[in-house]
Amino acid sequence: MPLGFGDNISTAETDYGTVLLDERAGTYWELNPTATVVVRTLLAGGEESDAAAALVREFDIDQAQALQDVETLVRELRSSGLAS
Repeated sequence: MPLGFGDNISTAETDYGTVLLDERAGTYWELNPTATVVVRTLLAGGEESDAAAALVREFDIDQAQALQDVETLVRELRSSGLAS
């Protein structure tokens, strides 16, 4: 299932990652550079496996760990109500 942010979520990329603003709650979330790669890949239509592959290329980490990190991030974004 593709990742998408609701209309009430604003995003801004920074030098340090990505900042998400939940306009309903007035809370900010900061994504580090690895999470930014994942979110950017998924928002562009990529699958979780594509995001994991991007992490492996960019950060030279193990494929299994990368996939686990992607799945955890997506689960947390969805459970927090930031993403669908």
